[in-house]
Amino acid sequence: MLTLASKLKRDEGVKTGRPPGGPSDSSHRVSIRDRLLIKGTCKASFPDENKLHHFQLAVSPDEGYYQSGTFHFEIDVPEAYNMVPPKVKCQTRIWHPNIAETGEICLSLLREHSIDGTGWAPTRTLKDVVWGLNSLFTDLLNFDDPLNIDAAEHHLRDKEDFRNKVQDYIKHYAR
Repeated sequence: MLTLASKLKRDEGVKTGRPPGGPSDSSHRVSIRDRLLIKGTCKASFPDENKLHHFQLAVSPDEGYYQSGTFHFEIDVPEAYNMVPPKVKCQTRIWHPNIAETGEICLSLLREHSIDGTGWAPTRTLKDVVWGLNSLFTDLLNFDDPLNIDAAEHHLRDKEDFRNKVQDYIKHYAR
């Protein structure tokens, strides 16, 4: 039976010249989930190498409305982490139903207290935050529960004009 895991191992063997199932370098091991979810669209950087609790994330979606832009997020990990979520703000001006033009983000896993149980929990990790921010541009794009109501209503009224406005924002702010 062909599985995703065996296909990824075989593809990796072709790239590296190692036979599938042969010895592998553990430093190159990446989970299947990580390969499928992040796909190389996120890059973290540390403006001050002495402050590892403060970093920046660049997300460059490879599909959907936002695929030609690069969006920058600032992430601060508080001392009380992992009991409280990191503070995240979008530094790139964007026309998005779940991100305000001022940078606030509506992402359930960043909520400290959540009625529906999808908010922050001590079992969540920074990898979950990166995945969530990346997914805001694809499968977590939510027009039904927006932070930026104008953007969500715009999409509902005229999808093509919404796409044009997103591309205009990308042209001016996300290159």
